[in-house]
Amino acid sequence: MAAAAALEAAAPTDALWGLVHDFVMGQREDPADQVAADVKSGNYTVLQVVEALGTSLENPEPRTRARGIQLLSQVLLQCHSLLLEKEVVHLILFCENRLKDHHLVIPSVLQGLKALSLCVALPPGLAVSVLKAIFQEVHVQSLPQVDRHTVYNIITNFMRTREEELKGLGADFTFGFIQVMDGEKDPRNLLVAFRIVHDLISRDYSLGPFVEELFEVTSCYFPIDFTPPPNDPYGIQREDLILSLRNVLASTPRFAEFLLPLLIEKVDSEILSAKLDSLQTLNACCAVYGQKELKDFLPSLWASIRREVFQTASERVEAEGLAALHSLTVCLSRSVLSADAEDLLDSFLNNILQDCRHHLCEPDMKLVWPSAKLLQAAAGASARACDYITSNVLPLLLEQFHKHSQSSQRRTILEMLLGFLKLQQNWSYEDKDQRPVNGFKDQLCSLVFMALTGPSTQLQLVGIHTLTVLGAQPDLLSSEDLELAVGHLYRLSFLEEDSQSCRVAALEASGTLAALYPVAFSSHLVPKLTEELRVGESDLTRGDGPTQCSRYLCCLQALSAISTHPSIVRETLPLLLQHLCQVNKGNMVARSSDVIAVCQSLKQVAEKCQQDPDCCWYFHQTAIPCLLALAVQASMPEKEPSVLRKVLLEDEVLAAMVSVIGTATTHLSPELAAQSVAHIVPLFLDGNVSFLPENSFPSRFQPFQDGSSGQRRLVALLMAFVCSLPRNVEIPQLNQLMRELLELSCCHSCPFSSTAAAKCFAGLLNKHPAGQQLDEFLQLAVDKVEVGLGSGPCRSQAFTLLLWVTKALVLRYHPLSSCLTTRLMGLLSDPELGPAAADGFSLLMSDCTDVLTRAGHAEVRIMFRQRFFTDNVPALVQGFHAAPQDVKPNYLKGLSHVLNRLPKPVLLPELPTLLSLLLEALSCPDCVVQLSTLSCLQPLLLEAPQVMSLHVDTLVTKFLNLTSSPSMAVRIAALQCMHALTRLPTPVLLPYKPQVIRALAKPLDDKKRLVRKEAVSARGEWFLLGSPGS
Repeated sequence: MAAAAALEAAAPTDALWGLVHDFVMGQREDPADQVAADVKSGNYTVLQVVEALGTSLENPEPRTRARGIQLLSQVLLQCHSLLLEKEVVHLILFCENRLKDHHLVIPSVLQGLKALSLCVALPPGLAVSVLKAIFQEVHVQSLPQVDRHTVYNIITNFMRTREEELKGLGADFTFGFIQVMDGEKDPRNLLVAFRIVHDLISRDYSLGPFVEELFEVTSCYFPIDFTPPPNDPYGIQREDLILSLRNVLASTPRFAEFLLPLLIEKVDSEILSAKLDSLQTLNACCAVYGQKELKDFLPSLWASIRREVFQTASERVEAEGLAALHSLTVCLSRSVLSADAEDLLDSFLNNILQDCRHHLCEPDMKLVWPSAKLLQAAAGASARACDYITSNVLPLLLEQFHKHSQSSQRRTILEMLLGFLKLQQNWSYEDKDQRPVNGFKDQLCSLVFMALTGPSTQLQLVGIHTLTVLGAQPDLLSSEDLELAVGHLYRLSFLEEDSQSCRVAALEASGTLAALYPVAFSSHLVPKLTEELRVGESDLTRGDGPTQCSRYLCCLQALSAISTHPSIVRETLPLLLQHLCQVNKGNMVARSSDVIAVCQSLKQVAEKCQQDPDCCWYFHQTAIPCLLALAVQASMPEKEPSVLRKVLLEDEVLAAMVSVIGTATTHLSPELAAQSVAHIVPLFLDGNVSFLPENSFPSRFQPFQDGSSGQRRLVALLMAFVCSLPRNVEIPQLNQLMRELLELSCCHSCPFSSTAAAKCFAGLLNKHPAGQQLDEFLQLAVDKVEVGLGSGPCRSQAFTLLLWVTKALVLRYHPLSSCLTTRLMGLLSDPELGPAAADGFSLLMSDCTDVLTRAGHAEVRIMFRQRFFTDNVPALVQGFHAAPQDVKPNYLKGLSHVLNRLPKPVLLPELPTLLSLLLEALSCPDCVVQLSTLSCLQPLLLEAPQVMSLHVDTLVTKFLNLTSSPSMAVRIAALQCMHALTRLPTPVLLPYKPQVIRALAKPLDDKKRLVRKEAVSARGEWFLLGSPGS
């Protein structure tokens, strides 16, 4: 029995000895993992492993000792959490002793210490003991990279878990680390070393007398000059090292006396990257420095920054120089001074002014803008700096404006003034009279008004922007100033076409200032625009020429532009609606374009009202009933048909009214929307006109009950309203409404009405919550579609209904959408509906503007296009291959529409399988297919050049053929693709260069300017192909 027990105990030990022997003597690596696994499972203890290694650890051969310790270290790395405190003590003492061993043994010992540094059971004092042993016994920089990295990891582990113990070492720890790091060259190790230095500083370890040494051991790498090797598996970039080192250098003011001279030296060097790095580092340092650190270096820093901004050819260096100056000024501005301390900010700003202000007097010279930028960079740092510089610069610029008479010079001076005035907006003043700009208000206003009346459009533009900035200063402009400003803006809002940019700027400024000064604009501008509109009405009544029409349109735009305050909206909205009423009464020679212009103005007013709930509701309850009343009146039968009234029923005019109603509805609260829907739906279903103004109509309004064609057309307005409502608004009589819409959607007598009904039905389906009622509506729609798609006059309308219902369901991921999409694909082979079905895929993939929009609260799931692509493109491709030759173009067109609207990252992985079909689509005679395919291919040429280069011969041939297409849009797109082809690898393209240059000579003489422009651009790129530097 005793013998058996002894054999059982010896068996595991023998196995352990075998594994140790295989690792140490057999030079096999896998036994280490087996030993570690056995220790974890409890088969052996770490003590038994050490005993089994006994002869190896005492072997006179260094390599054998190293293998033995390596095995022990690998086991410890996997099992350190199992060690007891007593075991940790013995192992650390053993490893410390072995640090004195042969240099071949050291790497394995360090691995063991790394494992022990992770032990939770590490007794106090041993971390310090280990680091002292490393600092004394190991010459770290003579070790290979991986072993140096191990030392840094040991230090990092102890700093994380034994911070207080290490701080007890005082400056000795800092000095020891300096010795470890000194001479490090590997970027992998430097990233860790920089992090350790940053932690030394940020966690308040004692640096003692070694501040300069610590700075030297890190600053020797500045500026970083590192280019990662190709296919670097570690992924370390130059930027990583730059940022890591910058965090160290900018982490403490104690480095300032050493760092600032280094930064000045590097800024003054000729190396662009060194300049950028130095200026960015200076910027970072200013966040932790104070006046004391900067004091002795300010003149040199200013001289270096000034020189770079004045002389550099690099915009990046200029931008970094200005950012550094801004940060310096911020630093000087925030320092708290004692009563007897020198204030460096004033003297620093004074130096900047002395060096820059005389250049401001030379608006034609090249240093005027660098000087202005330097002053503005400093002025933007603090309210105090802004006041100091502005109070010195403003009188100088005002004087220079009057001294120089040329428009270009005055524009430059005014642009500089504008820059300084914008900076004033960054600071608030408790006492408004303290603002430096207050003392120059009259001169500034006079100067701006002079610019606004000048002959130069560019000067007027700057004047408009300056007026806007002045107006944004609270309580700056007087009532007289505002009256003059409004007068100038009124005049500029009616400039001719050649001053379009100035007119647009004036309208924008009017909107901005009207929100700030509603009383001034109500008093001075609205009456003028009212009179202008009245004159415009009389001109339209007489049928006057284009000049009067132009002023009329400008007036409408001005009225909408100033509707940025609720009080003004209450004046402008009735004006616009009253003007629209004049059309319906037949008082003007109205064209559809005039009515559309009024509707566009109303839409812009509605957009401006959306941010204010009260204003939005006012617009809705004022404008919507009025528009509906006008439309209903126009739809009524008349004894004598009136051309004037019928303008309101034209497709384009109704579309414009749809956009107004939709915009006015989307931002309503559910409570207010419910009030509105309770009136509007009964209007269309029951003819209840009681809520409409002037609701005395000659006959009933019944758009669904055998109403006239004019009345049916107004379903588009119902669509605009109900499809823009929030989803949680309950629609009255919904069941009846859906059935009426479904019936009208297949009425063949009025395509406009049937399409509007189909879109309205689809919009309501999309928002309807899942349930039995939704299923009933869908079944009704499917039945209606199937009946309509049979033989008969309503096939086209039934197809339109199918298309819109499919889109509504695709957007919300409804299960039925796949069945309807399959039905749509089946129609690609239909002789009559095939081309329309192909174009239908464009509708399914694109965003609508009137219904099924996110703004209109439709349920639009994210990535619906990607899902549609995944579910349906394989079937499209399969159908293409199986289809007869005369049907293939329909499949190509559908596929092209899907791919053209698909996000390119989704398309790129599928490109190899789909590219052949896209290339075949280019041979399709349909211009729509060609244009859609070209639009799809152009970005792919830029994003997937390797795949596209495999088909370069086909691409070149087909693109060149399409440059002679009858369609201008196709010719332009083909030339853009020829341009994009130059992004493919040059060796692939060079054989085609002569052919392409000859072929592109023809479109240079194209009759269309836009085509010629693209031809010049593409041919120029092909000419440069393969030339040096291209």
